[in-house]
Amino acid sequence: MKTIEKIKNQIKNNPIIIYMKGTPEHPSCGFSAQAVKVLSSFGKRFAYIDVLKNSDIRTELPIYANWPTFPQLWVSGNLVGGCNIILELFKNGKLKKIINSVKENKS
Repeated sequence: MKTIEKIKNQIKNNPIIIYMKGTPEHPSCGFSAQAVKVLSSFGKRFAYIDVLKNSDIRTELPIYANWPTFPQLWVSGNLVGGCNIILELFKNGKLKKIINSVKENKS
């Protein structure tokens, strides 16, 4: 499977997904740590991809998303943004609305 197809499937199959450096338990950069802290505060399940262990995604996702940096938060198939946008949306209450609009899969 081509990398772009893999990315599209990950975004399609995960209502909330963050592409980050490291893992939610052990972020490998401060920006990823801040983004995951905010995202975790909502108590919703989310998927993550460690771009440090997936060099193909680290290379291709910025091209696909037209967004050069990580982390990248995707919700319901749409790019929300990186760390600064995540923090801004969190502070003004809009991120809560975005996250809460996602229906949890009960399977």
